[in-house]
Amino acid sequence: MKLTENTIFITGGTSGIGRALAEAFHQLGNKVIIGGRRKNLLDEVTTANPGMESIEFDVSDLASIEAAAATIIAKYPSLNVLVNNAGIMPFDDAAGKIDDVVSRKILDTNLLGPIRLSSALVEHLKSQPRATIIHNTSVLAYVPLAVTAVYSASKAGLHSYAMSQRFMLRDTSVRVQEIAPPWVDTDLVKKSGDPRAMPLDAFIKETMAKLAGDDEEVIVDVIKPMRANPGPGEHALVNGFNEALIADPIPM
Repeated sequence: MKLTENTIFITGGTSGIGRALAEAFHQLGNKVIIGGRRKNLLDEVTTANPGMESIEFDVSDLASIEAAAATIIAKYPSLNVLVNNAGIMPFDDAAGKIDDVVSRKILDTNLLGPIRLSSALVEHLKSQPRATIIHNTSVLAYVPLAVTAVYSASKAGLHSYAMSQRFMLRDTSVRVQEIAPPWVDTDLVKKSGDPRAMPLDAFIKETMAKLAGDDEEVIVDVIKPMRANPGPGEHALVNGFNEALIADPIPM
């Protein structure tokens, strides 16, 4: 994608990867609008980045999405980039009883949220000379983390949806790119300085550089072997990955 002269809406833009992406695009002179549920955090980010704007909405709620989309189209008619970044990552136990309320919230936020928001904005995006939809999935879309089974499934679902959406938009002005982060040291899990987690600034630097190209999937080099996972050796890789994390657990 072209990294400048855009009007960009980023969901989950108040912390972690979402905020870092918003600030990186903002520093390049783009018009950036962040979306999130908590007005105090939205105000904190926009105050720290003069010229950035925000919309308060809940990506897990269809009515809120539709209202936000209508506001965005009316207020920012030049919108040409949507970054579906918002996500939640509760831990669970697929060997026991799964909390239905929590699972529904994960799927509403991580999977249905991007689908619904893309649907609400796609006709507007198709009217632009050039437009991009960016889905933030996860390396766990390729190699599930067993202790976040529902989260991993939600990201695998979004990866699948992105591929279908990309194909269906192939003859339009809209391109679909996917970011699939590794474990990045943010508060999505627990910001801890764990050496296994990629520093946020390093992740953003590499990701922004790769977004400037035409790659359909924008993945940092460290996860390329895991992206190559599907195939006859998939089960052994997934089992080995999870056994290593059982031996040295992720901070919770």
